[in-house]
Amino acid sequence: MDLGLTGKLAVVTGGSRGLGKAIVRELLAEGSAVAICSRTADELAAAEAELAALGRVFAQVADVTDPGDVQRFVDAAAAALGGIDILVNNAGAARPGRFATLTDEDWHIDLDTKLFSVIRCTRAAVPHMRARGGGRIVNIGAVQGRAPDARFFTTSTIRAAGNSLTKVLAQELAADGILVTGVNIGLVTTPQWTNIRDRTMPGASMAEFTARITADVPLGRFGTPEEVSGVVAFLASARASYLTGTDIDVAGGMGRFV
Repeated sequence: MDLGLTGKLAVVTGGSRGLGKAIVRELLAEGSAVAICSRTADELAAAEAELAALGRVFAQVADVTDPGDVQRFVDAAAAALGGIDILVNNAGAARPGRFATLTDEDWHIDLDTKLFSVIRCTRAAVPHMRARGGGRIVNIGAVQGRAPDARFFTTSTIRAAGNSLTKVLAQELAADGILVTGVNIGLVTTPQWTNIRDRTMPGASMAEFTARITADVPLGRFGTPEEVSGVVAFLASARASYLTGTDIDVAGGMGRFV
């Protein structure tokens, strides 16, 4: 299937590792040029060197919780690539905990990382997309935003707001030819799971933690980044031209809702 992504210009936040890197690989394989950012210069440089073997890559250090960094990165990406057709809001972090243990700092960090970063990156990218005559925005969320889980308290709360943001942005930007969709992931293998285990099951081995947490997954396992990245590429493509305001769960059957 030709997705029509050859020559498209994409920005992927958090593209230096894990799911973000898998999304970048997918877009590069489809013929897109991709700009990535990360807070960590060494990690970003290593990712850029690896990914550049697959296609055209631009990388710049940026913290998506810093409005100035976001604007500088997006503008630099547009200048380096020649515009922006696609934005994948992937940057995220894990701060698991129950209501009684979560501090104001935990809430502020999660809000900044998971919600306000999407707002900032979208605000910065939209003018560049309008200049190109349209575009695609894909927001990476979590299935807990639709199926709340008290073990992931901030994620359940903030990702629900992210799902609403996807829908209202889709309504607002449709007239500009900018389609906005979301991908709600479940338990997907990323570097964040060691931190989640340490905060939720301290002292447990990764095997014990994995067995406990995947008990809620009908398919009985973690997903891989590649099982998500293909869905993201489809949503960013010409083949998804009548999809906007839509969230797709890539969660192995998690999510007890209709």
